[in-house]
Amino acid sequence: MESDLGRALGAVGPRLRELRRKRDTTLAELSSQTGISVSTLSRLESGARRPTLELLLPLAQAHGVTLDDLVGAPPTGDPRIHLRPVTRQGMIMIPLTRRAGGIQAYKLVFSPGGRAEPDPRTHEGYEWMYVLNGRLRLVLGEQDLVLSPGEAAEFDTRLPHWFGTVDGEPAEVLSLFGRQGERAHLRARPRRRNASGDA
Repeated sequence: MESDLGRALGAVGPRLRELRRKRDTTLAELSSQTGISVSTLSRLESGARRPTLELLLPLAQAHGVTLDDLVGAPPTGDPRIHLRPVTRQGMIMIPLTRRAGGIQAYKLVFSPGGRAEPDPRTHEGYEWMYVLNGRLRLVLGEQDLVLSPGEAAEFDTRLPHWFGTVDGEPAEVLSLFGRQGERAHLRARPRRRNASGDA
């Protein structure tokens, strides 16, 4: 059993390197996303550092995979891609593509009552959104818009923006964005609030 565990852990390093290269991400960028030092990431990928749960959890989250994907069986040549949904603040992000360094496609599902209060953010990049079902509220700079099924919006994400449900009803959206947008949506942390409740 120990030998099986050793083989599984020994395969983690090459799998981590492959995932990072497929996403066209540097060790420095991954370090920024996970809080793990560049030297530790490098040693993990080379097999010089034994992976632990504390290290694998943030790495699985950063790569958008499960722990099973990191320590499970090696690839079998199956061409199908098994990408995992990610849930963030009442929004489920279902990845539809995984192209290194390119435009990423996601289906966004907004749960009833999720993301009720606008909290506009900015980041580098450009975003395109198409409403599949329900209605989407889009706050873009000074504009407060409602998009219905079949309507689309595209905008420079350096403009403060926020999107969420209308009247607490669910909505489904197809969204396209580059690496900066992916990083902003997947790695965003809630703003800390002070004792008075202000952001």
